[in-house]
Amino acid sequence: MAKQLLIYESAVPVSAARHANVSIEASDSYAFSAGINAVPLMAVEFPHASAEYAIVFAADGDSVMPVVVLGIRNEQNLYLSPDAHWKAKYIPAFIRRYPFVFSASADGKRLTLCIDESHPGVNREGRGQALFGADAKPTPYVEKVLAFLKEYQLHFERTRVFCHRVKQLGLLEPMQAKVTTPKGEKLTLNGFQVVGREKLRALGGDVLQQLAKNDELELLYLHLASMRNFNEVKDRLIGAQAEAMPAESTA
Repeated sequence: MAKQLLIYESAVPVSAARHANVSIEASDSYAFSAGINAVPLMAVEFPHASAEYAIVFAADGDSVMPVVVLGIRNEQNLYLSPDAHWKAKYIPAFIRRYPFVFSASADGKRLTLCIDESHPGVNREGRGQALFGADAKPTPYVEKVLAFLKEYQLHFERTRVFCHRVKQLGLLEPMQAKVTTPKGEKLTLNGFQVVGREKLRALGGDVLQQLAKNDELELLYLHLASMRNFNEVKDRLIGAQAEAMPAESTA
């Protein structure tokens, strides 16, 4: 089955009828994220994420959304260790909410809690946190999940407003990053957008004042400052290749 929302294999609505005896066993494995090189980021996460990731913008239909770059190749997450642990202090909320996610109704007015049943921690043996009690009502664990996802959804809407303003102001321009590996392989990362410094400098005083008042100017500069982390992504790629070379030479 094709993945849904980048990392979800089979997300289905959570219900007492289907998940009465289901529990979730916690895991420190992030293997589910191995095949992605970027994930969405909420504006509220910029201060933490900008220290370790390159934050760029990606097309989302007719709009744009911030994402953090995890790798140069399309299906390679360089922030994942060989044993599937996350190799950074800050983990994006998009990753942390897994295996849960909200599904929106066609009119966008109703949200339904869903779970990816392919998650290895999903079980019917009582390991970990139960989803429903004997009374068929959601457990406190599920209530905490709902609270987290509701907050995430709130920040998603705020991020969408911020991105709409950025696009409306014409601040974005195409980005292209090129990397040459020790093997001589030439890789290009494109398809993303960044804020143009000259375009930002050209904004009028009133616009800049409004951006500052909304704390959006700070977000723009955090985004620009995070660009230095492309060097970190490149170093991780070179390091991953160096680790793989001995195994290749002994094959």
